[in-house]
Amino acid sequence: MKKSPGFIRSLLGTVLLTGAVQASAADQTILNTSYDIARELFAAYNPTFEQHWLETTGKTIEIKQSHAGSSKQANAIMNGLGADVVTFNQVTDVQVLHDKGKLIPADWKSEFPNASSPYYSTIAFLVRKGNPKDIQNWGDLTRDDVALVFPNPKTSGNGRYTYLAATGYAQKTFGKENDTEIDSFLTRFLKNVAVFDTGGRGATTTFVERGIGDVLITFESEVNNIRNQYGADSYEVVVPKTSILAEFPVAVVARNAKKNGTEEVSREYLNYLYSEESQRLLAGFNYRVHNDVVKAEFSATFPEVELLTVEEIAGGWPQATKELFANGGKLDQLQRR
Repeated sequence: MKKSPGFIRSLLGTVLLTGAVQASAADQTILNTSYDIARELFAAYNPTFEQHWLETTGKTIEIKQSHAGSSKQANAIMNGLGADVVTFNQVTDVQVLHDKGKLIPADWKSEFPNASSPYYSTIAFLVRKGNPKDIQNWGDLTRDDVALVFPNPKTSGNGRYTYLAATGYAQKTFGKENDTEIDSFLTRFLKNVAVFDTGGRGATTTFVERGIGDVLITFESEVNNIRNQYGADSYEVVVPKTSILAEFPVAVVARNAKKNGTEEVSREYLNYLYSEESQRLLAGFNYRVHNDVVKAEFSATFPEVELLTVEEIAGGWPQATKELFANGGKLDQLQRR
């Protein structure tokens, strides 16, 4: 049965109190290091896992959280943050934990189903009441009268997905080989950014609480959660017909979990995200999921979108990182124009 936003908020309030009571008596503690806008999601998920772990093993568990831009979080772990698990929003921010830190195994993508991505999303737009600028698609975001807010692609996986989604639209509109038109489109798009926040939650604060910008560009899950929280009469959600497949990869930070003696519980913490109960919770937070039963229940929530992959747009994350987002790369070049 589909859970309403009110149910989710009620559950969140209840489970936070429950977690506070149980925390001091827990048999084990793990740290989930996650992306910026996942606070409420995991605040709701953690108590359900705690109950599952107690029923399965007879042991209690306290789950601590750390949230920031996913790239910042990855750097923090490589600099000593003792995360047992990561729940990120970009593959490269997990992969770097192997490539530069050897903190996770090379085959981490095969540890869990769907390339270790238990849920996914895409990039969508949040506009103000009545959609006064009549924003319908990516092309509208380059008009002179439109101000944009989204996270900085240099520091945020959210921001990188936004840039790549805009690139994918330009490739389909102008032809993938038409670099002149694509670059011109992206230059106008970037010039319309009023604020580049370091992470997704900062961008939300800028748009909602500071009242800056005509369009907030972020994950579909975030724009729907904002609209539910602040009122359907205040904002409208626009999902473009073409966007990007945004995967949310997870991994056990093997070196830390082994050191902490938390390997078993850390693995089950991530595995339980694939359970029907957890998939339903994720869908209640407006994430797209893989479970067929839950997908059918929430079919009206998620419009059909042509989801382009990072491989289709930029040849994959390693190539995108090197050619687009590295210092001196395409992003820097376009911003200097």
